[in-house]
Amino acid sequence: MTDLLIVTAVDAEARAIGQHDDVLTVVSGVGRTNAAAATTEQILKYRERAPFDAVLSVGVAGALPGSDLSIGDIIIASACIYTEEGIVTSRGFAGMNGLGFPLGDFEGNAVPVDEDLLDRLGAAFPIGPIATVATCSGTDAAAQTVAQRTGAIAEAMEGAAVVHAARRLHVPAIEVRAISNTTGDRKNQRWDLEAGLNAIRAAMPRVIDLLGAGTST
Repeated sequence: MTDLLIVTAVDAEARAIGQHDDVLTVVSGVGRTNAAAATTEQILKYRERAPFDAVLSVGVAGALPGSDLSIGDIIIASACIYTEEGIVTSRGFAGMNGLGFPLGDFEGNAVPVDEDLLDRLGAAFPIGPIATVATCSGTDAAAQTVAQRTGAIAEAMEGAAVVHAARRLHVPAIEVRAISNTTGDRKNQRWDLEAGLNAIRAAMPRVIDLLGAGTST
């Protein structure tokens, strides 16, 4: 595998990834719409002359309650889970299965990651489901809701959209995150964005090597 597309939300994440042979890193902007649009745009742009072998959603994330994750940890998504899509009834929230409509060619709210990419990266890094949220968890109740609703160990704002967009265009994809903060009540959250970015900086040469792409420059 040689040609990789890496999608980040912000410039700081892209700078942490650095420049590597056979790797194109693009900054999509924050959130699902930006992420899906940028992923689709780049895959279609390069499809004829230099198609991508894989797409990675890379960036920082918040650890959810019960995850036992520490700031600076790198995690690989075993699935990327849309958190809000579904229906709220008098009995509580139900995902897309409860609503009765599919989001794609997969079950419920969990976008599958590519199994080969997961095998390669999961041999070197911890894996677990990662939630994709539209609203970050700034209260204990909100963080618990995301964790219970999705079973995820961390939350971010783009992964499911990147992997979903790539899946629609038949390109293998996966999400890679570095923990930069805890979730829950905002006043009690612990943040170290630089530690998260440094974790990305340290991990990406290994990630890229495991996927068979080029050397860093």
